[in-house]
Amino acid sequence: MTKEKYSAGVERLIDANLNRLKEGIRVVEDVTRYVNNDTKLTPRLKTLRHQLQQAYSSERLIHRDIKNDIQKKSISSELSRKSIDDLVIANFSRAQESSRVLEESFKLTDVTLSELFKSVRYELYALEKNYFHTH
Repeated sequence: MTKEKYSAGVERLIDANLNRLKEGIRVVEDVTRYVNNDTKLTPRLKTLRHQLQQAYSSERLIHRDIKNDIQKKSISSELSRKSIDDLVIANFSRAQESSRVLEESFKLTDVTLSELFKSVRYELYALEKNYFHTH
């Protein structure tokens, strides 16, 4: 594999996981805001989501390849949720997994961003625990 192809693949991986991370946080944020009217967790989630902006780069968009994504179809477990709690669990998990991928990926290029995503992951663990102890 050429260095350019490897680099493009890593940029694509980072782009996909940044999107997944922000989307997962946003779903939980909207549940805490609109369903639970939670004045404590909602702003914490919003702040966390906005902290991720420093990792975004418009240059990464050139590597986005949705058309050729080999796993863009949903699997059956992704197609249904039995409760709002299932929705929240799924999206906390999605965000935590993505932050771990980003933590590891940025070890290749930017240790500071790697540490950011490590702290994001631990913050998500704390927020998830807090969510389920207050609702």
